This record gives sequence, structure tokens and C-alpha cells, in this order.
Amino acid sequence: MTSILIVDDDRLILSGFAIALEERGYVVHKAASGEEAVALADTTQPDLVLMDIYLPAISGIEAARTIQKKTKVPVIFLSATDSEELMRMAISLGSISYLVKPITIKQLVPAIENALARSHDIRNLRSSEERLGTALKQSRDVGVAIGMLMERTDTSAEEAFEMLRGHARSTRSKTADVAKEVIAGKLQLTQKASG
Repeated sequence: MTSILIVDDDRLILSGFAIALEERGYVVHKAASGEEAVALADTTQPDLVLMDIYLPAISGIEAARTIQKKTKVPVIFLSATDSEELMRMAISLGSISYLVKPITIKQLVPAIENALARSHDIRNLRSSEERLGTALKQSRDVGVAIGMLMERTDTSAEEAFEMLRGHARSTRSKTADVAKEVIAGKLQLTQKASG
């Protein structure tokens, strides 16, 4: 179930949105201040935060900044003003959306679904980027190791790669791990004598 943290110091808005979202199947957590929002975000790990900007003590912007340092949970900001400065601040924090009150539940639900979908896409992109970075590093390590082996053993690139791959197979290791050992000088591979 999708968990949403609603943060608003207006108790009427807070309970109204909470009831309407619970009726639509969301798990809802409520906070009436920025401090309470930060604490609840820590303990409940919501999928999305609906954050009022104007809150007592610390603002919604500050609360969201604190929450964002700990987690990448998407935030939809709610505000009674359409200030461009506030919108820019919200965007700089990675806000998924900025909605101007008054807002109805019929307007809010599509914004929530869109925010969750965008957040999912962003997480997938970050994950793909991490995997690609790892693959490129491994590929770079294999390339460097092949170059080192070509130099040391006076072999072709294909022969050097086969040396890496052969050792990886015989030790049940990954070729990239064998390449790292060659680069670090922990492993000295020599060309097998041809029969």
C-alpha cells in the first residue's frame, strides 16, 4: 500500500485530505508541524510527502530539506501563494509538484499518482545509472588489464583477454575481479605455452 505523509498546520485541511486519501486506499500519516513531519518521515518511511510551505517553527521548505537529506522521498508542496521564489526553492529541492491552495481531492489524487510515477521513473534511472557506471568501470579495468598483459607477455589483445578469462574460469571468479588483481599487481598472469 502507498504511504503518504500529509503535513499541514490547518487541522481542517489535514483531516480532510487524510480521510479522502484513506478512502482511496492510501495509508496516511499526519503531521501539523515541520518538526513532527521530520520525525514521522524517519519512522514511517512514506512513499510521498504532501508538504505545506507555511508551517510554525520550521517551514515546509526546511522540513523537506531535512527529510531529503535522509531519504529521496518525493515531495509535493502545497501553498496558499503562487510565489515564483517559493516555486524555485521547491524545485531546487527536487519537488515533484507545487500546488496552490485551495485544492480539491479530485485535483490532488492525479498529482499524487503522477508524482509517484515520476518518482518511480527517477529511481529506475538512478539505478540504471549506477549499474552502467559499475559496468563501465569493470570494462575500463578489463581494458587496462588487457593492455598490461599485452605489454608484459607480448601478446595480442585477444590472447590477453583469453588469459584473463581463462584464469577467471579456472578460479570461478569474474573477469572484472581478475582484471583488478592484475592492475593491483596481486596477480601475475603469463601466457600458456602453445602445444
